[in-house]
Amino acid sequence: MAESAPESWTDTERALWAAFREGEVFDRRCGQDDIDDPFGDAPWGPGRTVGADVLAHLLLAGPQPTAGRVASLRMSGVNITGSLNLAGGHIERYVELRGCRFEHKILLSEASATTVRMVDCLFPRLEASRLSTTGDLHLARCRIPEGIRLTDAKIGTDLLLNLAHVGADRYGRAVSADGMTVHQDFEAERVEVHGELSVRTARIGGRFSLRGAQLHADPQNRVCLNAVRIVVGHTLYLTSSADDGWAGSRSYYGSGYGENPQPGSASTPFRAFGQVRLSDARFDAACLISGEFHLEGDDELSLRRIHTPELRFTCGFRPTGTVSLSRARVGNLVDRPESWPLGKHLGLTGFVYENLRPVEQFTVQQRIAWLEGSSVEFQPESYEQLAAALRRDGADDDAREVLYAKQRRRRETLPLPARIWGLVQDVTVGYGYRPGRAGLWLLLAWALGSIWFDTHRPDPLKPDEKPHWNAVLYTLNQLLPIIDLNQGAWNPGGAGQWIAAGLVVVGWLLASTVVAGATRLLQRG
Repeated sequence: MAESAPESWTDTERALWAAFREGEVFDRRCGQDDIDDPFGDAPWGPGRTVGADVLAHLLLAGPQPTAGRVASLRMSGVNITGSLNLAGGHIERYVELRGCRFEHKILLSEASATTVRMVDCLFPRLEASRLSTTGDLHLARCRIPEGIRLTDAKIGTDLLLNLAHVGADRYGRAVSADGMTVHQDFEAERVEVHGELSVRTARIGGRFSLRGAQLHADPQNRVCLNAVRIVVGHTLYLTSSADDGWAGSRSYYGSGYGENPQPGSASTPFRAFGQVRLSDARFDAACLISGEFHLEGDDELSLRRIHTPELRFTCGFRPTGTVSLSRARVGNLVDRPESWPLGKHLGLTGFVYENLRPVEQFTVQQRIAWLEGSSVEFQPESYEQLAAALRRDGADDDAREVLYAKQRRRRETLPLPARIWGLVQDVTVGYGYRPGRAGLWLLLAWALGSIWFDTHRPDPLKPDEKPHWNAVLYTLNQLLPIIDLNQGAWNPGGAGQWIAAGLVVVGWLLASTVVAGATRLLQRG
C-alpha cells in the first residue's frame, strides 16, 4: 500500500493524509467564532476544504499508521465537498469530526464501524439504515435539516443526539429509527426535532432520555413521537432538563448529561407539539412523564397497553388533548391531581395498577372525579381497581367511598324503576356503605314507633292477663325481633298491626347494615 497521498490530491488533502496516519486532529479552525461557526455564512476556502472521496479513501482503503501510532480520522473546522458514500463499507478506524460542514448527505447504510462521533457538524441528511457499530454513534449538537434514517441500525454502546437540530424529509419524518437496537443508552436531551421522531419496535438496553426535548410535528404528519412497541431496558424520560451547565459546553455530551433539575432550579421542560404514541411499549425500570403536551383536535398521548414497574405522570401543564391508559399495566402510579386532562379526555379502560403513590395530596374525592372524568361510560372495573389499590395501602374507608361512588354512578345507567329503588337504598343505607345513616334511620323509627304505641296501646294477647306495658321496649322489640325483651304479650290490631309489621321489616333491613358496619370496624381494630 502506498505511504504517500495520491498526486491528484490538494495540499490540504495531503495534510489530512499525514494527520490520519499519525492519528492527530486535522484542525483548520482559525480561532474566530464567527468564521469557525459551521452553521454560519462565513465562506471556508481551499485551505479548509477536502473532497468526500478523500474521506472515503482514508476510511475504506487508508494507509497504514506511522509506527507506534493509531490511525484515525479526526477533523475540526473542515468543509467536505461532494457526497460521502460509505454505504456497505467496513470502517475500522475511529472517526471524530467536530465543527465540520458537509455539502451533501452522508451515506452509511449497511456499513459497519467502530465509533463514529460527529459533534457540532452540519450535513443535510444522514442515511444509515442497518448501520452496525461496535461503539458509540454521536451526533451531539449537529444540524441535520433533512433528517436521519437509522432503520434497523445496531449501535454497540450509546447513541447521542443531545442538542441536535433535526428537520423533516419530504414525508414529514425527522428521525426514522424503527427496529433500531441500542445496547446501552439513547440520549436525545434538548434535541429540537421538526417532524416525526419514530423508534417503533426499537430495543434500547439502558435509558431513553428526551429530557428537555422540543418535538414539533410536521403539518403533513401530526405525530411528533412514535415509539409504539419500543422496549427500554431501564427508564424513559419525558421530563425537564436542568439549564445549568448546558450553555457553552464543549463536551461530547453536554454538561447536563444524566442530571435531573433540582426543585426550584431553572429548567427546560420536555415539550411535544403533536401526537405521542407509546402504545404496547415496555419500560423495565420506569416511565417518567412530566413534560408539556400540546395536543390539538384528535391528537392523543397514547400509553395504551404499556408495561412498567412505575409510571410517573407529574405534568405541571395539563395535556390539552386526550391521554389514554387503556389496558396499561403498571406497578406504582405516581401522579398529581393537576396533571390529568379535563373534559372527558382520559381513557382508563382496563387500566391496572398495583399501588398509588401521589407526589402531593390526592383525596379520595379527587380520585373518584379522576375516574369519572374518563372518556367512556360507566365501567365498574375501574372503581374496583381503585378500591383494591386503596385497600392494599390500608385505606379501607377510602376504598368503601369508591365503591359507594360506583353504586351511585351505576344507578344512572339503570331503568327508571331500578333508579328509584337505588335512590331509596342510597338515602336509607348508602348502599350498605353508610352504616351510620342506617343507625340514624333506626333511631328515628324507634322514636316514631314509641310515640305511636304510647298513644295507641294494643290489647293484651290473652284478655285474662295484665302484662306491664312499655311502649319504648315494645317498639324496640319489633325493630330487633331476634332479641326478646319480654314484650310478646300484646296483640296490635288495625293500623297498629301494620305499623308493627313495618317496624319488623325496617329493623331487619337497617339493623343488618349497622351490624355489618360494626363488624368491619371491629375487624379493622
